[in-house]
Amino acid sequence: MISKEIEARILRLYHAERWKIGTIATQLGVHHTTVRRVLVRQGVPGALSLARTSMLDPYLPLVREILEKYPDLRASRLYDMLRARGYPGRPDHFRHLIALHRPRRPAEAYLRLRTLPAEQLQIDWGSFGTLRVGRAERRLSAFVAVLSYSRAIFLRFFLDQRMPSFLCGHVDAFSYFKGCARVLLYDNLKSAVLERDGDAIRFHPELLALAAHYRFEARPVAPARGNQKGRVERAVQYIRHAFYAARPFRDLDDLNAQALAWCDGPARERRSPEDPARTVRELFLEEQLLLLPLPDVPHPTDERCAVPVGKQPYVRFDLNDYSVPHTHVRRTLTLFASRTTVRIFDGTQLLATHPRSYDRGEVVEEPAHVADLVAHKREAKAHRATDRLTRAVPLARMLLQKLAQRGAPLGSASSALLRLLNHYGAAELRAAIDEVLDRDTPHPHSVRVVLERRATERRQLPALPVQLPDDPRVRDLVITPHALERYDKPAQENDDV
Repeated sequence: MISKEIEARILRLYHAERWKIGTIATQLGVHHTTVRRVLVRQGVPGALSLARTSMLDPYLPLVREILEKYPDLRASRLYDMLRARGYPGRPDHFRHLIALHRPRRPAEAYLRLRTLPAEQLQIDWGSFGTLRVGRAERRLSAFVAVLSYSRAIFLRFFLDQRMPSFLCGHVDAFSYFKGCARVLLYDNLKSAVLERDGDAIRFHPELLALAAHYRFEARPVAPARGNQKGRVERAVQYIRHAFYAARPFRDLDDLNAQALAWCDGPARERRSPEDPARTVRELFLEEQLLLLPLPDVPHPTDERCAVPVGKQPYVRFDLNDYSVPHTHVRRTLTLFASRTTVRIFDGTQLLATHPRSYDRGEVVEEPAHVADLVAHKREAKAHRATDRLTRAVPLARMLLQKLAQRGAPLGSASSALLRLLNHYGAAELRAAIDEVLDRDTPHPHSVRVVLERRATERRQLPALPVQLPDDPRVRDLVITPHALERYDKPAQENDDV
């Protein structure tokens, strides 16, 4: 690639000074094929005939035939085709030669597009890298809306380009402009156009619902016609260099606050590209009066999805867990998420409201949910302990009733009696409780003293604590001992024989 200055000098020396191609190449320090390529582009007759014999000459008829059918075929693919037919040259030299013979298409001219005030609003996304939020790395995207007549800009940053953010950007833009244009122009975004076959277009149903609510026409640009929405594309580049470049910010809220101030300030005070004698602010004040009025109620933009609750009282949404009441486990609930809030419903009943987190793996809990679950677990644990104790030793129920009449804590008493049951067994505990009730000293300490005395009288070693697993099928297992006298009868019968 040579500069325009060298190209102009080549043309001047060839036409005005009548220099030969080789002389021009030597004096300007360029290759002779470069000089010929410049002359061919300018339509100089006989420029190719002056070239010396080339390895490509035998293949030129085939090359012209292929390029006539496929004018955009890459030189690398054409080189492979000729290489298979015996072409001996190198690929870099081949590319220079093909550039001399490739047919030139006339450049396409574009009309300058003008719109009436309040007629058109152009919409597009701009990608601005990523933003780290805690442990998550989120995609930072800018929703950009530009009024085509005044060039007034609305800018808001989001952490994704999903449909809820797309809709939210529209609603915020209409609120910012205090009105809506009659036509909204889009690129062929998936958020706007689901399918397209020529003029047959299937719009996204949520975009059509938004259009019906605000009374605008959604219109996509023609394929490969980016000039039709050049205003918003230039606005994205303007934002990238005039606002975002080297701009410090704390978080997304701070960035959006700065963006709004920039839209109200420098972006409004710049000169209009269509009428340099006026500012964007002056044209916008004129255009704003003609915008469609907004409905009384904004279009809902919350994301809605069904979320299952497993055995733990949490739902997973957007890489994070949110708590729900423990009474709603093993169900499917409905979640509504805005930019700042997550709400969880069971039908029409609101179960939980949480601030939305954009982190990754964060557990967002309502303290009341956790407290209710802990209280429920403690109560259930106490009931399980009492049930196991009374099943093993039914007499323990009378002991607990006497403790309740005296105002003693039943939870700690049940735990103490369970420990004694594990150490001494059901038979010993039953005998000890019976003795304590006869003495009218109903207390776990009294039961323990009786058990230790009975063990001493039998000259038994102190019982060692048994470590049981947490599995309730093992801990709550009750084994009823059988009387051993029945085993003496078979032994006596054998002695008689």
